[in-house]
Amino acid sequence: MRLDHLSDSTQNYLKIIWSITEHADAPATTSVIAARAGLRLSSVSDAVKRLVAAGLVEHQPYGAIELTQEGQAAALQVIRRHRLIETFLVQTLGYTWDQVHDEAEVLEHAVSDLMIERIDAVLGNPTRDPHGDPIPSVSGEIDKLAGLTLQQASEGQQLVVERISDDDPALLRFLSEQEVGPGTELTVLSRDPGGHLALSTRSGVTFALSPQGAAAVFVATVIP
Repeated sequence: MRLDHLSDSTQNYLKIIWSITEHADAPATTSVIAARAGLRLSSVSDAVKRLVAAGLVEHQPYGAIELTQEGQAAALQVIRRHRLIETFLVQTLGYTWDQVHDEAEVLEHAVSDLMIERIDAVLGNPTRDPHGDPIPSVSGEIDKLAGLTLQQASEGQQLVVERISDDDPALLRFLSEQEVGPGTELTVLSRDPGGHLALSTRSGVTFALSPQGAAAVFVATVIP
C-alpha cells in the first residue's frame, strides 16, 4: 500500500497502534490510543471503526486493536520514514537528538518514497535512529530490542544502553550532557529507597536518574 493513499490522520493512528506494542506486551486499546494521541475517547473510537472498515485493523468490542497485515505494512512504512528523517536531521543537518521528533512528525507525511530512498542511501542504510530505535527495512523487517529498563536493573549490574525514549526532550538533553546514548556502558552504583539510581559510565562520568528517567532508558545484556 502506498502511504499517499492514506490520510495523515490514518498514518498517525497506525503508527501509534504499532508503537504501543513495540516495546511492551500491553495491548493497544481505544483508551491507550487516546492517551497516547491526546484525543477524546469518542474520536478514537470513530477512527478505529474507519480503520476496521478500511481493512487496516481488527477490533472486537472491548478487546484489543490489532493491525492487519496491510495495516502493519503501512505502519512500518511510517515508522521507517520517521526514524530515517530523525537520523538525517541529526547526522546531516546538525540537529540535536532532542529536537528531531516534532520535525519528523511533520516531515514523515510530506516526503516522497524517492526522497526516503535517497536519504537512506546518503546515510549508508542505517539500522538505528539517534535514540537507538531500530529502523525498519524497505521490506518491513525490524529488529527486536531487549525490554529491560534501568528502572528494573539491580545494584552492581553492568549494562549497555540500547535505546532511550524520545518522549522527554529534557531527559535527552541531560543524558547528552553526561555523554550517555545508545552503546554507552553503564554501571548501577546504588539505588535509594525512592528508586533513584546512581550510575557511572565506563569513561568515569557519574550521575543520578529519577525512577521516571530510569524507566525511559532501555538496556541490553549484562557485560561479562
